[in-house]
Amino acid sequence: MKILIVYYSMYGHIHRMALAVAEGAEEVPGTEVLLRRVPETLSEDVLGKMGALDARKAMAGIPVCTLAELGSADAVIFGTPTRFGNMCGQMRQFLDSTGGLWAKGALVGKVGSVFTSSGTQHGGQESTLLSFHITLLHHGMIVVGLPYSFQGQTTIDEMSGGSPYGASTIAGPTGGRMPSENELAGARFQGKYVASIAAKLAK
Repeated sequence: MKILIVYYSMYGHIHRMALAVAEGAEEVPGTEVLLRRVPETLSEDVLGKMGALDARKAMAGIPVCTLAELGSADAVIFGTPTRFGNMCGQMRQFLDSTGGLWAKGALVGKVGSVFTSSGTQHGGQESTLLSFHITLLHHGMIVVGLPYSFQGQTTIDEMSGGSPYGASTIAGPTGGRMPSENELAGARFQGKYVASIAAKLAK
């Protein structure tokens, strides 16, 4: 069973969450996990001015996702930062290239799930996750979120991401806050949950 994690990360927050999602998915026996990035649309010059080059180095070894890999996966877990309450442009452009897969019904019946990040506590995480689900539903995917059986999303002991729609993290207004252990636990839970559902469907 193949679980594909496809993400975009500019400053490393979604990359760290993707690693945790992978850790959770790998807990399900017989699971092969592939980490993939979506193509960058910004130039090195622009990324440098945005202070993103150092974080990008940590992701240099992650291959760019191909459309064929989407079609061959049993489940796809997408990760995107929030941009004005929606997915980032890089992810949108990648998804807009999947029309051929849609025409063939290549993703119908596969499990789809999403995780995200935002700069502030109420920075559009839920609208990003929910609006992302629309694309998955158009592809005929079975949408899976983060159920309340992950009890960490009910915590009031700390400021933390996480909702029934998917795991998330709060980067802070300057991007200096990395995912907390509770947020990483939510990502691991989501990865394992998606893989377990995909395993049941595969049978």
